[in-house]
Amino acid sequence: MKAIVCEKFAGVDELTYQELPDPVAKKGEIVVDINAIGVNYPDGLMVQGLYQMKPPFPFVPGSEAAGTVSQVGEGVSHLNEGDRVIALGMLGMYASKAAINARMCFPIPKGISDEEAAGLLTAHATAHHALRQRANLQAGETLLVTGAAGGTGLAAVQIGKAIGAKVIAVCSTQEKIDLAMANGADLAINYTEKDLKTEIKALTDGKGVDVVYDVVGGDAFDACSRAMAWNGRLLVIGFASGTIPKLPINLTLVKGYSLVGVFWGTFTQKEPQAFMANMQELVKWYLEGKVKVHVDEVFALENAADALKKVLGREAKGKIILKP
Repeated sequence: MKAIVCEKFAGVDELTYQELPDPVAKKGEIVVDINAIGVNYPDGLMVQGLYQMKPPFPFVPGSEAAGTVSQVGEGVSHLNEGDRVIALGMLGMYASKAAINARMCFPIPKGISDEEAAGLLTAHATAHHALRQRANLQAGETLLVTGAAGGTGLAAVQIGKAIGAKVIAVCSTQEKIDLAMANGADLAINYTEKDLKTEIKALTDGKGVDVVYDVVGGDAFDACSRAMAWNGRLLVIGFASGTIPKLPINLTLVKGYSLVGVFWGTFTQKEPQAFMANMQELVKWYLEGKVKVHVDEVFALENAADALKKVLGREAKGKIILKP
């Protein structure tokens, strides 16, 4: 099989495209012939040694893919050879084949392409978990999403609307604002042209926002931390700006809001039943047209470095996909 291999922590240009032995399904596993791979911001961090998890070398990066089951291991009864599946794993997806825990694979419903299915898990499932379990977002509340045109930001916009929230999208360009508005945002702020804190106050009549879905960190986080509503929830998703902010903790006291961390990967391991229930709701919404994967660009697998550069540079609008 072909795969992208990380042999040392370094820039994405140091990744190599190699021929590796085909995987074999062990007990409880399936082998998937991969047709499409979702590219995510943490993939780029991991190969540089900047992510929470630091795998031993060499490793194949990538956490989500879609493909066809080609081999079924002992003890697997819910999947068969020939089934189209969405697959989730901590590693191993930047490849033409992968052996995967069968419990982390789900049949792809008819009507969803491989490219869209490959981009559905990490971005949308992170946003879904964040807004459902961590924020307990309610219909009628106000949700503000930073980086709202990126993969998981756009997913949060869609899911916030599916829940019934009023959604404010925060983006850096008019093109990105247009995309967020087309995906359900009610209001938008271009933070490169206007002061974010002032605009949040104006758009909420001084009340502040109930829930912030922050993927950016840095100055955006600082502005949001001062614009929270009473009983608000400030969700920490990531730090696409490259700056991990520091919170003046007295703000949470005087404004009465909560700072809530979101780490979807650990959630899937610690609460598998809740994860499965989330996926059922997410797929239902997808089939109803309430959520959708916006595929920005498709790269060949051997060009994974270029795909990662686009994601790390915050140039992606929606999802970037790799094709073996």
